[in-house]
Amino acid sequence: MLKRLIEISRPVLWINTIGTTITGMWLAGFLWTWDIVPILIWVTFPFNLLIYGINDIFDQETDNINARKGSYEGAHIYPNEVKPIWIAVLATNLPFLIYFAITLPWQATAWMLLYSLFFTFYSAPPLRFKARKYLDAFSNTDYAFPLAFVPLALSREPMWLAVIGLMAWSIAKHAYDAIQDIPQDSGTGIITTAVHLGPGKTAIWASFWWGISTVLFALVNIPVAIVNAAIAGFLVYGIFKTPTPEKAHALYKYSIAFPYLAGAVAGVQLVTGLVLGLYP
Repeated sequence: MLKRLIEISRPVLWINTIGTTITGMWLAGFLWTWDIVPILIWVTFPFNLLIYGINDIFDQETDNINARKGSYEGAHIYPNEVKPIWIAVLATNLPFLIYFAITLPWQATAWMLLYSLFFTFYSAPPLRFKARKYLDAFSNTDYAFPLAFVPLALSREPMWLAVIGLMAWSIAKHAYDAIQDIPQDSGTGIITTAVHLGPGKTAIWASFWWGISTVLFALVNIPVAIVNAAIAGFLVYGIFKTPTPEKAHALYKYSIAFPYLAGAVAGVQLVTGLVLGLYP
C-alpha cells in the first residue's frame, strides 16, 4: 500500500514543492539550516499525497477516459482506494501542521494552512477550483507559497518579487498543461481555462503570465529570467504552430522539465553566491 501511495503522490512532480522550499531557504540567506528539515520532509511524500491523492479521488470520472493516467503523468485509482487515500492524507499531514502551529511564527503557519487549503479545494467540492475557469489557474499560485512561508519560518522577510513572479509563472503553467486534457475535461463538463479559451488562446494567456514572471524574475536574477523566457517561448511556440491537445501532450515532458532547468540555473547561482559570501 505504501508503494501505491507513493505512486499516487507523483514523485516526478515533487520538484515543484521541494524545489521551492529549498529555494525559499536559499533566498532567506541560508545555504543549509537544520531548521528546514521538518518542512522539507512535509513537502515530499506527505504534501504531494495531499495534492495528487485528493485530485485523484475527485477526478475519477475524467481519469477513466484519460489515456495518460496510470503512468508517471498521473495515477488511475479505484473506488476501493478512496478511503485509504483520505486516511493517509490526514495521517501524514495533520501532525506536521499541528507541529508547525506550535513551533513556528504564526505568519508562516498561516501561509502553510492556506497552502494546504488551496490544494485541497483545487480538487475537492464545494469550491473545486479546477472546474472553474480562471480560478483553476489563479488557485495554482499556491505553488509559490513556500517562497513566502519558508523565510517566515526562519524569521526572515520573503523576497516578494520572487514570490509574485513564481505565482505568475504558476498561473501560466497550469493553463498550459491543461491544454492536453481539453477533450477529457470538456467531455465531462469541466470548464477549465484551457477548455474555455481553446489551445491557441490558452497559449496567449500563458504567454502573458510567463511574460510577467520573466519581468519579475529579471528584477531578481537576469539568468533565471532568460532561461524562463526561453523555455516558455519554446513551449508556447509549439502550441501556436500546432494548436491541439495532442501537441500539448507531446510537449508535456518539456513542461515537466521546466522547473528542473530553471531551478538548476537559480540554484547554482544562489549556492555559489552564498559560498563566496556575495549575499548578506
